[in-house]
Amino acid sequence: MALNRPNSGLPTLLVWDSEEPAPQGDWVTVLWKGYRTGGAAEVSIPQRVEEQADALRARYLRWIHDLGEARVGEKRLLERLSVRPGFSYWWMTLLAEKSSDESVYLYDAVKLLALEDVASAHAAGTVILASSDRTLVRAFRAWCANAKLAFQWRRLPKPNDPVSLARRVYRSLPHPVQAMAYLLRYLKQRWPLRRTGMKALSGTTGRVTFCSYLACLDMAEASQGRFHSGYWTALPGSLAHDGIPTNWIHLYVHDEPGRGSRERDLIGRFSQEGAGAQWHSALDDALSWRVITDALRDYFRVGRMGARLRGVRRRFRPANSTVDLWPLFKRDWRSSMYGSKALSNCLLLNLIERVLAALPRQELGLYLQEHQGWETAWVHCWKASGHGTLVGVPHTCINFWDLRFFSDAGGGPGTGRSDMPMPEIVALNGPAAMAACRGGGYPEDAIVEVEALRFLYLAERPRVQNIAGNRSGSPLRVLVLTDSVPSATHRQLQWLQEAAPSLPASIRCVVRPHPYCPVRAGDYPGLPMQLTDTPLSVLLGDCDVAYTSNTTNAAVDAYCMGVPVVSVLDGQSFNMSPLRGLAEGVRFVRSPQELAEVLSGGSPAGRGSERQRYFTVDPALPRWKALLSRIAPGIYSQAPIGRTV
Repeated sequence: MALNRPNSGLPTLLVWDSEEPAPQGDWVTVLWKGYRTGGAAEVSIPQRVEEQADALRARYLRWIHDLGEARVGEKRLLERLSVRPGFSYWWMTLLAEKSSDESVYLYDAVKLLALEDVASAHAAGTVILASSDRTLVRAFRAWCANAKLAFQWRRLPKPNDPVSLARRVYRSLPHPVQAMAYLLRYLKQRWPLRRTGMKALSGTTGRVTFCSYLACLDMAEASQGRFHSGYWTALPGSLAHDGIPTNWIHLYVHDEPGRGSRERDLIGRFSQEGAGAQWHSALDDALSWRVITDALRDYFRVGRMGARLRGVRRRFRPANSTVDLWPLFKRDWRSSMYGSKALSNCLLLNLIERVLAALPRQELGLYLQEHQGWETAWVHCWKASGHGTLVGVPHTCINFWDLRFFSDAGGGPGTGRSDMPMPEIVALNGPAAMAACRGGGYPEDAIVEVEALRFLYLAERPRVQNIAGNRSGSPLRVLVLTDSVPSATHRQLQWLQEAAPSLPASIRCVVRPHPYCPVRAGDYPGLPMQLTDTPLSVLLGDCDVAYTSNTTNAAVDAYCMGVPVVSVLDGQSFNMSPLRGLAEGVRFVRSPQELAEVLSGGSPAGRGSERQRYFTVDPALPRWKALLSRIAPGIYSQAPIGRTV
């Protein structure tokens, strides 16, 4: 590809949006997807994002806050999107949710803010973008026009699109058509979940309600009709042991054909086996033609609101910035106002209203907190229905770049200056989560440390001691823990395959794929591997190092058991590792070459080294009992606190 340097007299930035080596020339090379390879005139935007993480996160969160507070005529945007008294639809939009899984250009938005600073520092006059991404091109062109920079686009070959043809056709449809297609698919999947226990739930004697995903189940127990959730582990049994009946409202998460009927039968067996100690129902139990018509009415109302807010696109420039984020988030906004996201939100809002209105008054509610948009509807409807204290329970790690968990400090969760519906208490699973939330502006009186329910097994597992150095002559044992995202899993294994020729021939690689992302050994012929679904707790006792993706929370299991962790940091996404920022026992690698160097060191991150305390664990659940005793008197008496790992 030929590139010509503009003769403007000012420095030129070549922004290289590719994993291939960048061309050399009389310009400053800016790597958009990777880390520096050694060039003196080379800048890595992913590296800048990490170096300036606090400032960039704060800028992005401030922009989202300002967008919600923006005046549109006489009212704030929040008020313009009011769909129920005291509840704004804004909190259910993709913009407010801030999920990097749902908002595919969120990372690019933060990188663009970092690039703006780079251009200013270099006093650039021209920006050349080498990319195949037309959405990114539009965002760059708008920024350069605002910043008075010359802009050129050099088209790169488009990579193979892993998305199916049907999915590409669906994405090309107008948003309202997508919404109707979504509704038809939704009804086909969820209609069988009606009448799974709502009638019994309305007459329950339980005064404690859990809202949970119908996933992470112990299927051996489920086959016998017994409910055991990996999210809640010992807590339901503790309540049942103390004679406290509970209600369970399950959210359907799988989209396989016929799954709805199987889930209906499963929920029915859970209630039958619970014998008055547990009542189970699906949220979709409330599905009816009346719910559908009311949801459609809300959907068209939201669409009319969106049509009156066309001028909002002018608010997509962060304060004191020339960056225009509208091209990156246009699809998110329109999907939230007119598309499948809008219809999904309206269905969830109406289902939640019906379910919570049918329940007798509940003294206590607990729900899995991931800060998804539907959760704000749950919190609002819970309070509007007159129920008691509500507790949000983040069931796993809280990562620095999981922006769903954070809001601008001037209007963050629980500060009293935000309209965001929030639970009275957020129950956090250990010192790491407490530190993350304190750093994110959560008020002290809204957060409580409790036992990490999903990780209680760590209390029974001693830290691994058999380091590679004590097994002279034995091969290096690498446990590979992959991602739920196919592209990330492929990149992780591809790096290991490229590193393999530089590693000892006797290396032993055991791959435990993520349940939602299977791996085929034949796809990596240069990598000798053994695939397994053996429980993680067993595998960690028989390895020298865990090689993990950038997002998997299994890295924390390894860390807490004293296993060295080597994690991919590839510049394709935020550093979403739950071990980000920890110095001991963790290494991040930025290339296959660096991976080979680290693994060749035998025990690369220091097995048995001093680790920071991460989770609070105690199978007796003293902290949980103390919390429940305080917020719901009579449920539990006070108890001593647990220990940490």
